[in-house]
Amino acid sequence: MVSLEYRVNYLFNGDSMPEGKGNSNFVTKHYPQLQESDVHRIVQMAWEDRTTFDAIFEQYGLREKEVIELMRHEMKRSSFEHWRERMRGRATKHKQHRSVEITRFKSPMQKH
Repeated sequence: MVSLEYRVNYLFNGDSMPEGKGNSNFVTKHYPQLQESDVHRIVQMAWEDRTTFDAIFEQYGLREKEVIELMRHEMKRSSFEHWRERMRGRATKHKQHRSVEITRFKSPMQKH
């Protein structure tokens, strides 16, 4: 598996991913519609505090449980546990718990 730090550098700085890293067998088997770049974007969106699971579903068709499963397989165990701890009870990750004043889900870093 690739460390979270390396993934962040890849996502934000455009560093290339080394061959044979990640858990592509899991993704290929369970989510054949996703490209490697989609998986990296989903991981990034899942880490973002203000991106809701609804936004991930609208863009990639993955429900919250599927995002959790994907994150479990794409991250080291300790990183996954840290992420889960951050997400538990976070109102900004669920559309129905958000303030009505927040109407967008698009990150300013998002290109489209």
